[in-house]
Amino acid sequence: MVTIADVARHAGVATSTVSYVLSGKRTISPDTRERVQRSVRALGYRPNASARALASQRSNVVALVIPLRTDMHVPVLMQFAAAIVTAARRFDHDVLLLTADEGPAGLERVAQSSLVDALVVMDVELQDERVPVLRDLPMPSVLIGHPEEAGGLTCVDLDFVAAGALCVDHLADLGHRSVALLGTPSTVYERQTAFAERTLTGFAEAAARRGVVGVETPCEHTFDAILETVGQLLHDHPDLTGLVVQNEPIIGPLLDVLRRLGRRVPEDMSLVAICADDVAERHVPQLSSVTIPAEQMGTLAVESLIAKLAGSTVPELTLLPPTLTARGSSGPYSDRTTA
Repeated sequence: MVTIADVARHAGVATSTVSYVLSGKRTISPDTRERVQRSVRALGYRPNASARALASQRSNVVALVIPLRTDMHVPVLMQFAAAIVTAARRFDHDVLLLTADEGPAGLERVAQSSLVDALVVMDVELQDERVPVLRDLPMPSVLIGHPEEAGGLTCVDLDFVAAGALCVDHLADLGHRSVALLGTPSTVYERQTAFAERTLTGFAEAAARRGVVGVETPCEHTFDAILETVGQLLHDHPDLTGLVVQNEPIIGPLLDVLRRLGRRVPEDMSLVAICADDVAERHVPQLSSVTIPAEQMGTLAVESLIAKLAGSTVPELTLLPPTLTARGSSGPYSDRTTA
């Protein structure tokens, strides 16, 4: 096993110099630092994690608080987790996964354990009970999502209000006058989960602004629930010709349900989803969609966290503007009564 002494001999410097280069505790000339770093790379040296933590008084571990609930779509969560782990490794940090069900007590427990240096928190609610704890914790944190009262926090999110509005505007520009939002399962709204509530707000405001009839309904993940929900929508709103979907697991079954109910996509029913691009592109027809930039959001969260650990100032709220890609699932309004 390569030791710090081996690196020092290879670089032709003292062992203490190698230690200072690795820890950043003292200023080392650029030439010497580069020589040491070349030796580290050449020998494949990996500092002992315990010794490094003892020397720096840091664990170099970030906690990721992730929701593992039945009403959450695990593939999307894993996209965020993968982006966060990849970004953390670029800064020589590891990631410890925690589940969101522990609530404020879980955050306090982890903070008191000295296991981690910082927190990335997901599954943010508008009135999130963890917010007061996060403000008081003696370690930095970044939220993916933002509560209603975000002052004093650091939050990274997609602008879901704009995303909901963008979907309505796309359908209205195509001539659709009656549209519906097929949303997340009802429990997500009951918790006032921020991304779902903000999408609903953007959808409703845009519908009113464009003079479009806009209705919203939650939708559970089972085929029977999708069939019942969509069937009731079409019964109550026979003029409905556009659907906005914020519920990735139902997309495939939804296309089957629409065919069963005699609605062709996009000839009779235009469809716009808020989902990852790979999900939108795997269906027939491919879905017009507002992408969920999981990789960008996860990377920004880690970069903000590392900056805070270094004592830098970061924006309290970073909202990513949504982008809509038109594909085969949305088309011009067609009057079924005259088609």
